[in-house]
Amino acid sequence: MPTPHNRAEVGQIGEYVIMPGDPLRAKYIAEQYLEQVTMVNDVRNMYGYTGLYRGERISVISSGMGMPSMGIYAYELYREYGVKQIVRVGSAGSYCPECKVLDTLLVTGSYTESSFAHTMDGRDCDFETPDPALTGKLEETAKALGKEVHQGTVHCTDVFYRQGDPDYYKKLHSEKGCLAVEMESFALFHVAKVCGGKAACLLTISDSFVSGELIDAKARETGFRDMMEIALAGALG
Repeated sequence: MPTPHNRAEVGQIGEYVIMPGDPLRAKYIAEQYLEQVTMVNDVRNMYGYTGLYRGERISVISSGMGMPSMGIYAYELYREYGVKQIVRVGSAGSYCPECKVLDTLLVTGSYTESSFAHTMDGRDCDFETPDPALTGKLEETAKALGKEVHQGTVHCTDVFYRQGDPDYYKKLHSEKGCLAVEMESFALFHVAKVCGGKAACLLTISDSFVSGELIDAKARETGFRDMMEIALAGALG
């Protein structure tokens, strides 16, 4: 049955879900890549779609921004809708010169200062990992498609506009091994483990703390093709 955040009926969402933060990115992926598409959610304008990608039934559902929003949607997808696998596709800010704007990053670990895990189920942890099998499949898919990806740990933060030390990211890079920063992966990985689901995360570098480069909102919505295509092809086979 529908939840307060999702009007889809059970059975309308596929077992494999691609999850961008931006509802308009979800719309773009569905319209550009899927066939026989049906909108299954528009509550709070958090768009969700189900369709076929090369004959495979998948859904594309937006998570919104930040760990609280991701935590709601991922939990309901696993627990209420029977989703087995979620692949987050999002944007990230680079903490290192190796990860340049528009590069793709396959996340292997997520570090946070957040109390998300403790608040959710009492576990005191600041580091979560994705499902190894699903992440490995995305790695192999990228190779098969001839798409280069970086791999490594990201910083998952609750605070976008951080005040104080402007060089804090250098410490996170050197001490925690964080290659980039985003705002949802830790919550997704933790919720997946709580619910017994699988989760992985692909990111596109949208800006760089090192070089100062930045791409605009339209490019973030539609321009992350490598990441999208790896995630889509990961549903096959």
